[in-house]
Amino acid sequence: MKGRLLDRLADAARQLTLPLAGAPPAPPVLRAGHRVIRLAGSFVEYELRRSARRTIGFAIDERGLTVTAPRGVGQAQIDAALAARADWVLRKMQEWRERAQRNARLAVRWEHGGTLPYLGESLLIRIEHGRRAAPRRDGAELWIALAGNVTSAQVRESAQGWLKAQARTLFAERLGHYGATHGIVPRRWALSSARTRWGSCSADGSIRLNWRLVHLPPDVVDYVICHELAHLREMNHGPRFWSEVARLYPDYQHARRRLRAHPGGLAMSQE
Repeated sequence: MKGRLLDRLADAARQLTLPLAGAPPAPPVLRAGHRVIRLAGSFVEYELRRSARRTIGFAIDERGLTVTAPRGVGQAQIDAALAARADWVLRKMQEWRERAQRNARLAVRWEHGGTLPYLGESLLIRIEHGRRAAPRRDGAELWIALAGNVTSAQVRESAQGWLKAQARTLFAERLGHYGATHGIVPRRWALSSARTRWGSCSADGSIRLNWRLVHLPPDVVDYVICHELAHLREMNHGPRFWSEVARLYPDYQHARRRLRAHPGGLAMSQE
């Protein structure tokens, strides 16, 4: 009798350690300066910032949700604004999670046998042990000669140096092509390593092109170059700007869609 009673008590104790069916998920452990709200049954962590703005603003990126509110707005108003935008917030956060997972799958393995996207195709990384030398391409393979105990950082540095050299040569050739055929030439140009932009144009007539463009197909590279060249005529994104893009690159809409749909984006070869 005593043994059966102890068994029942032990079973009850084990059951108390299990989550109850239908119980809400536990809120996350918050980082410093962050808050949490429950939206549509999900706990959402966010960073709250105060500013002189007049309305409550929301921004979602790889770091998560940021809420910027006027200094005089109370927490109840912030919660109400978040609840009103719950569907948008949850959808955008899911999109960023999927993007992070996609980028993780596409991340380059800087090692023998890894693959590197180059002009819309893939190059197989091959490591030669011995004397260090400049990388060389042999068909669909990129041979990297390194000395000593080779690390992934060394492979990345060597491969990216090669990619930047290819970018510099390719961009110069394409800029020369459009300058000769359309008479539009930047005052100067340079490679960029920006994290969020494929290219940029300054009011002084100079442009910058992200070296990571060499990961993408040639038509997409041409579109980005023509996009920045068009800004030399129109420093905006109005109808006249897009007319200039179309003059330089008539099939720009197709390339633009490909750029937007590209799965890797700027994360393909991050340092």
